[in-house]
Amino acid sequence: MQPLTVAEILKATGGRLICGNENAVINDISSDSRSLSESSLFVPIKGEHFDGHDFISSASFSLTQQDTPPEEGKNYIRVADTVRAFGDIAKYYKAKHPVLTVSVIGSVGKTTTRDMTAAVMSKKFRVLKTEKNYNNELGVPIMITKLDNSYDAAVLELGMSGFGEIDRLCDIVRPDVIIMTNIGMSHIEKLGSQDNIFRAKTEGLKYLNDKNTVIANGDDPYLKNIGKPGNFRTVLYGIENRDCDIIAEDITDFGLDGTEFTVISDEKKQRVRLSVPGVHNIYNALAAFAAGKLCGVSPQSAADALSEAGITSMRMEITESDGIKIINDCYNSAPSSVRAALEVLGKNKDMRRVAVLGDILELGNFSAELHSSLGSAAGGSADVLVTVGDNARLIADNAGPGVEIYSFPDTEEAEKGINSI
Repeated sequence: MQPLTVAEILKATGGRLICGNENAVINDISSDSRSLSESSLFVPIKGEHFDGHDFISSASFSLTQQDTPPEEGKNYIRVADTVRAFGDIAKYYKAKHPVLTVSVIGSVGKTTTRDMTAAVMSKKFRVLKTEKNYNNELGVPIMITKLDNSYDAAVLELGMSGFGEIDRLCDIVRPDVIIMTNIGMSHIEKLGSQDNIFRAKTEGLKYLNDKNTVIANGDDPYLKNIGKPGNFRTVLYGIENRDCDIIAEDITDFGLDGTEFTVISDEKKQRVRLSVPGVHNIYNALAAFAAGKLCGVSPQSAADALSEAGITSMRMEITESDGIKIINDCYNSAPSSVRAALEVLGKNKDMRRVAVLGDILELGNFSAELHSSLGSAAGGSADVLVTVGDNARLIADNAGPGVEIYSFPDTEEAEKGINSI
């Protein structure tokens, strides 16, 4: 992070200086009181079971949304809401560092698409990309404040669970390019319908203009018409929809060893090999390829980057232990990602295939229907099916004949019973 003065923090947040010096300089921002240096600005977060304001005295610089008394030698800034104020600081900071920015939004595939896009963009730019799961109103500002003169592009993942969040994040980030991966069922418990999920995911489009571009999955029924009409340019990618601008064809599936396919763009062809398995990851690769093309990365360089791209753990992560191959795709699961993982598992017919599936959360009134609908996919892909949780039991109940099934109420019981399978 490059330095900011207390005066700049006041300007960004509209806050009031309780005590301190407006010319004092901060060199870091953190919400973790344990990681503070003498020049760190502390952002205390008030949670349901904790309150960061209890640790303000350990900071030389701090925001506060409480009536914190002044202290000698301290710099305290009163704001209405510390999380929102952090976002305001990030927005101000980003405006001072207007690097080429690609934001990734969608129900599933965001992290893999982010990783692939950053790999492709790195062929031409010095890229900052979202780390870990820093994709919310606290994580995105953390990433933005990592920008400095060593970067000339950023690939930022934007997540949400309800209305207003994508709006706020896009207001902070002001992306040049938005990648929309798909509109699925994640967070439907809170939002109520896929139509509402679409509305929430696309809130940030209002910040775009005719110099900006949306790269969208043209095979997704909610996204294929996203730019009609629109105040921005649109690039569609897909496999089934031949009207897309960028298309994958001649797909060869190597199971756990990945896929190979041909990308067609502007009537030119480029062969691409992915080490990460699953046809669903071709969509993520196409989005990354489109972003690279838009930003001047050559097709061959994009293909090279995709073949080398490292993927964040727990996303179709393949490991091996004692001769057993493990497909770890358990991070923040959704019905579509479970179905995709089962499809990968099902292709390995020369092995004994074991699927271990737990409850998928945040499905609300759709939970029973969606869990049950995964039964046939599990039954057709696995020789052994292990379910954990009451909702996942519905997958087992609908798996059909010919599958060896074990169901456990919780992870503790599963851990005891799974060793005997």
